[in-house]
Amino acid sequence: MHFFAETSWSPYAVGIGIGILSWFSFLVSRKPIACSTSFAKASGMIEKLFRGKKVDLKPYYQKEKLALDWQMMLVLGIVIGSLISALLSGDFQWQWVPSIWANVFGMNPVLRVIVALVGGICLGFGARWADGCTSGHGISGTLQLAVSSWISAIFFFIGGILMAQFIFKLIG
Repeated sequence: MHFFAETSWSPYAVGIGIGILSWFSFLVSRKPIACSTSFAKASGMIEKLFRGKKVDLKPYYQKEKLALDWQMMLVLGIVIGSLISALLSGDFQWQWVPSIWANVFGMNPVLRVIVALVGGICLGFGARWADGCTSGHGISGTLQLAVSSWISAIFFFIGGILMAQFIFKLIG
C-alpha cells in the first residue's frame, strides 16, 4: 500500500479510478459526478442566513433545493481526501503563494487571493452558464458521449491554456 505515500500518481491509474467512481455514482445514486451546483447551493444557504425564506422564492432554488446533498458530500470528500493524501505523502505544507506565482508576481498574498477570488467567480459564472463544471461535463458528460460536454471540455482546456499564457507570459 506504499502507493498512498506517493506525491503524484499515474494519470492513467487516476483516470481509471475516476471512471470506476463514475460507474458507482450512476449505479448508486443514478446521478453523474458533478460539483458546481453544490457551490451555488452553498451560496444560497449562506444567503438564507441573512435573508431567510425569501431565498426559497428564487426560481433557481425552487429547482435546486437548498439541502446538504450527495454533491456537497462529494466536494467535502475531495477536500478531505486531498488533505489525507498530502499528509500521507508528506507533501502537506501551508502555502499562501505557490512558487510558480511567486516567481512571476512575487510573494504578495493579497494579490494572489484577489486574483484567485476573481478567477473563482469567473469559473462559477462559467459553470452555471454552461450548465455544468469540469466534473459534470468533462467527466460525466464525456463518459456519456454528450456532444455538448465534449465541446465544453475542449473549451475548458483551450480557456485554461490561454488564461495561463495571458497571466504568466503577457502580464508577468
